[in-house]
Amino acid sequence: MSDRNRADGAPGDPSSLAPLGTLIDRLRRDCPWDRELSLGDLRAYLIEEAHELAAAIDERDPAAINEELGDLLFEAVYVARLASAELSDVPVGDAIRTVIEKMVARHPHVFGDEEASSAAEVAALWEQRKRDRAGRSVLDGVPASLPALVGAYRLGQKAAGIGFDWDAAAAVRAKVSEELQELDREMATGQSTPTTKVEEELGDVLFAVANLARHLKVDPERALAAANLKFRRRFAVVEAELESGVRTGTDGSRMEQMERLWERAKREEE
Repeated sequence: MSDRNRADGAPGDPSSLAPLGTLIDRLRRDCPWDRELSLGDLRAYLIEEAHELAAAIDERDPAAINEELGDLLFEAVYVARLASAELSDVPVGDAIRTVIEKMVARHPHVFGDEEASSAAEVAALWEQRKRDRAGRSVLDGVPASLPALVGAYRLGQKAAGIGFDWDAAAAVRAKVSEELQELDREMATGQSTPTTKVEEELGDVLFAVANLARHLKVDPERALAAANLKFRRRFAVVEAELESGVRTGTDGSRMEQMERLWERAKREEE
């Protein structure tokens, strides 16, 4: 391979991030598209790669996890490079040292004298230490940019850390029913288009469901991702049957026909 076609500095240690930095420097020097990238441009790519890695994890596909993890690491190193260039007062080069120091400080039961024998105790002690920092809300650690379902789950976790929570899953389930009733009342107004109040009440339903998932010890994002995958599989069967001209009977509308195919796909899968 000629030097022109090779990234400067072929990777030596496969666990080192340094070759990624070398590759990015070469791209920034020789590729017009890369030269025009800004830190703001990378934000969208970073989020996209994180979601693609999450999808690979959901599918438990080792090859896909390997590929998507590499893509995410590439974007992370690219962010570090551009942050150093655009925000010279930010010590991005110290990111690894900083996160190690932070993780050590967050685990005094591992690296210090504090004792904790369960995950619940660790979480409670962590929230206590955060409360001891004046001027900070317990919710400050939940980024507003998180996907809304994940955000609702994490907000509930944070509030529960200081005791603001339902006593049991049954109480949260009752709250879900209450919120659904309020949504029903707004829907009963007969408006032809959704009102702001309907949107608000639907949001309350979703927030309550996220907290029900937390009490059931279910990650709602993962549960919904699994439901989405299941829908894709079953709908693909419906589409394939329709394209092949398979019919479950001669009567009924197209929608009724699809419903019968859906139920068949569901039975075959189960």
